[in-house]
Amino acid sequence: MIKLLYFASLRERLDLAEERLTLPPAVGTVAALLDHLRARGGRWAEVLGPGETLLTAVNQELASPQTPVADGDEVAIFPPVTGG
Repeated sequence: MIKLLYFASLRERLDLAEERLTLPPAVGTVAALLDHLRARGGRWAEVLGPGETLLTAVNQELASPQTPVADGDEVAIFPPVTGG
């Protein structure tokens, strides 16, 4: 089981701050996890869709789509942040 955290506008658009998810056997990377979440359809497909710019972190380290995801991990998904 992994812990998923949603931040900023994602939290608002999904109306969800965090959840726990049992990883299906085919989900072993960040990219596969995002595909799995999009497959829920509805707002998940919209908010996490391919046209959206998203950043991810696994265990508080910035992650790429190829970063492995395994049971016990904490995965954060958030939009890019700009500031001055």
